[in-house]
Amino acid sequence: MPEVSIITPVYNSAKFLEETYQSVINQTFTDWQWLITDDCSIDNSVEIIKKWNDPRIILIQAEKNGGAGHARNLSLEKAAGRFITFLDADDLWDPNFLEEMVGFMKRESAELAYSNYARCDENMVPQIEDFKADKVVTFDNLLKTCRLSLLSSMYDSHRVGKEFFPVGSKREDHVMWLNLLKKIPEGKPLPKTLAKYRMHASSVSRKKTNIMKDQYLVYRDFMNFSTLKSMYYTANWAINGFKKYSKFFN
Repeated sequence: MPEVSIITPVYNSAKFLEETYQSVINQTFTDWQWLITDDCSIDNSVEIIKKWNDPRIILIQAEKNGGAGHARNLSLEKAAGRFITFLDADDLWDPNFLEEMVGFMKRESAELAYSNYARCDENMVPQIEDFKADKVVTFDNLLKTCRLSLLSSMYDSHRVGKEFFPVGSKREDHVMWLNLLKKIPEGKPLPKTLAKYRMHASSVSRKKTNIMKDQYLVYRDFMNFSTLKSMYYTANWAINGFKKYSKFFN
């Protein structure tokens, strides 16, 4: 049984897959399985993945396009590792990411941990300062801003169980982390930059204009908060999100 299960959704990701593959295959920690679910790509993503000759890599092909959360859930169903971590098809890890994170989880007896990550443009050139893992994360403070990024976080499924992504939310990662933190007291920070997040200009633009309602629904529909309480946390999230990305693409 592998120590770590890596979860990756793929949809028309051929442009970035080889680079992401190298960041996984070059990990100094080698006791992992990589579960990749293709979400009905229409490019040659599947052909690229099938060429990777490594028994630790498991390709799952979704029967219909269901979005990244659904694809991650299909991988999670088959995940056998104690530690669960996530890597999107266009992001990268430093070679020591898994070694550092697993070691930290064990030393600190952590149920959930997260590290710094670099925030880069589409060519992986750093654009603004690294996102810092500088605070213990709890359910209460995660309501106001999602400090947990999938690519730089890890949780212990033997202690907390597998946490699946919700159906019907466009902010499924935030809902998932909130649900996980309902079960445990805290997530611990590892203040080292161990990953690189690729910020696409179109995605950042969408964050600014189109997802306030989606975030509001996180609180109203998934946390079952009142309208007023949902509006309060949405406002906090928006302010913190603006601070997080305001210097990008100015």
